[in-house]
Amino acid sequence: MSLWIALIATAAGCYLLKYAGMAAPRRLLDHPWVQRFAVAVPVALLAALIAVEALRGEGQALAWDTARMAGVGAAVLALALRAPFLVVVVGAAATTAAMRAFGL
Repeated sequence: MSLWIALIATAAGCYLLKYAGMAAPRRLLDHPWVQRFAVAVPVALLAALIAVEALRGEGQALAWDTARMAGVGAAVLALALRAPFLVVVVGAAATTAAMRAFGL
């Protein structure tokens, strides 16, 4: 039963959060600080997600994986060269797979 309570509470919270965003007054949304925050938060969240997934180890510990870091490096290099997103993803996956094939 507690699973259903958590599910309903989470759904209600998501709905209320979405409604709060739509009900916010226009003068609040036009504030320069809010606009800068709205631009910066997705970038920070994506960077944090990439860092946690790239360094994920066993359980809650962070661990260095050379093959995975090589894939992240290949993705960063492809992004710096302004490659299309599909090329970035395939290049990172291929680099990681090659490093694993060589036993690194």
